[in-house]
Amino acid sequence: GSLASDMLEQYKIYVQSAENVSSRRVSTSRYLLTLSAALMAVHGIQLSGLNHDYWILTVPVAGLAVSVLWYNLIQSHRDMNTIKFKIILELEQHLPVALYTREWDMAKREGGTSYKEATRIEQFLPILFGCLHGLTFVLMSVDMIS
Repeated sequence: GSLASDMLEQYKIYVQSAENVSSRRVSTSRYLLTLSAALMAVHGIQLSGLNHDYWILTVPVAGLAVSVLWYNLIQSHRDMNTIKFKIILELEQHLPVALYTREWDMAKREGGTSYKEATRIEQFLPILFGCLHGLTFVLMSVDMIS
């Protein structure tokens, strides 16, 4: 094939790989959201029938670990896609139409300061669950000490 058709094919493949990273991020977040919600339900069960065994602290500790993992995975996917989209924008300089470049320009111009990346908004959930798991850990620990 010609250089132009080879470049277009590489562009298509690379755009698809960026889409795959986004899909993995959403799928992973959905799974970790479900896991975090289940752990919060277990917290509720534990708090309603609180006993004084230290093993019950493993659930909030696991919840904190899941929250940290979740937050870091979102960061990792965001960083990976940031690089991928920089490369896509570079490739678009050699194509007849630069659709992603135009989309980002329009989003910045029309969205102003209220435009936020989805991953920045997404990061709120693991922080929220981490705080809830941490609070539960503190409440259980205080109850066990007293």
